[in-house]
Amino acid sequence: MAGRLPVRTLEGVDLSATAPWISRQVESLLAQRGHAWLLQGPSGLGQLDVADALVRAWLCDVPTAQGACGQCTSCHAIDVHTHADLAVLMPETVMIERGWPLSEKAQAEIDDKKRKPSREIRVEAMRNVIEFSQRTSARGRGKAVLVYPAERMNQVTANALLKTLEEPPGDVRFVLASDAAHLLLPTIRSRCLTHVMAWPESREATNWLASNGMSEQDAQTMLHAAGGRPAAALAGTASAMNAKSWKLLPRAMAKGDVAALSDIPLPEAVARLQKLCHDVTALQLGASPRFFAAEDLPAKPLPLGALTRWWGQLVQSARSAEHPLNPGLAAESLVSSAREALNSRH
Repeated sequence: MAGRLPVRTLEGVDLSATAPWISRQVESLLAQRGHAWLLQGPSGLGQLDVADALVRAWLCDVPTAQGACGQCTSCHAIDVHTHADLAVLMPETVMIERGWPLSEKAQAEIDDKKRKPSREIRVEAMRNVIEFSQRTSARGRGKAVLVYPAERMNQVTANALLKTLEEPPGDVRFVLASDAAHLLLPTIRSRCLTHVMAWPESREATNWLASNGMSEQDAQTMLHAAGGRPAAALAGTASAMNAKSWKLLPRAMAKGDVAALSDIPLPEAVARLQKLCHDVTALQLGASPRFFAAEDLPAKPLPLGALTRWWGQLVQSARSAEHPLNPGLAAESLVSSAREALNSRH
């Protein structure tokens, strides 16, 4: 949105101000009517950016067909997380990460170490939102509720939302953003208008990454690494991953180079090796790789049995990656399995 202050996504990237595919979707959705939207698609396509842009436009003092003005009192209140007519419903871990205030009760419980911040959207928070939706608008432009990630509602929380979605108070609108909409209750999905997030064209995404300081070659590499998702590609440049290390990963794993995964959290290391295993297997089956350039992958024939065993080992590793008994040994085991699979013979 023109003039809008940047809002960072969970991946640390603000798409909405500059990404043309996000702007097109926002403008299209604003031209349609509906009290509840479900934005769905794989992570990294900008669901949260579109949701943010919608609630800003709904509450803006001087909105346009393209969205919020970014300058009015309403827009500023959202920027500083104090808007009286906006309720944001997220897991407490996400709320804390993004700087949104928790309820006084929840904050006190966490401060007193009675419990840890929840990774799910708690039913108590949902009840507060339902009460919020029934109040009169403070600024007279209606109210908005943003839920993300919507799939983090458990069944009790989702059921608490159902009646309000079905019979909402007259001046409240909902936007649910999800990276895994299939996990939502069918009754939740049926009460929302659905928008499937659009994938940007490769050239458009590459140009956008280049405009954010990447070379064209690096932009193409990182876009491959992120499976075609620009936000994830740009976020990768701010993490331990860069284009050069990504291109060298297959060769490093074939050599058993543990240093290639050093300083990388174990869950991320497993995810990278799963992408590598996927692409090596695809190449053996005559399909095109998705995450790596074909020239960066092993050219020699590899037995599918060895690759299947490697995939199974990675699946097992993913189950314990968040809480490994010994991260160093776990990383060495990952590299050893990769080296064995990538050097196996028919």
